[in-house]
Amino acid sequence: MIMKPGEILTYAIVAISSLFIMGSVVHMLVGGLVSENTEIALIVAVVILDAIAIGFMARDVIRRRRAEHNQRPE
Repeated sequence: MIMKPGEILTYAIVAISSLFIMGSVVHMLVGGLVSENTEIALIVAVVILDAIAIGFMARDVIRRRRAEHNQRPE
């Protein structure tokens, strides 16, 4: 097994909280300065970019674990 279930749960919690925090940060930075529609569009864009970055990081972790797993002598 490349990743343990507890590790997957930890990564999932961190990913979800990261998305929530990024949305909140955008709201705190631009809330009241721009129209509500613009604020929502910015929040959506930042959360999507954050989700893409998290996906790339998860992909990197899985690739590194598979490489380590394949190099171990059995």
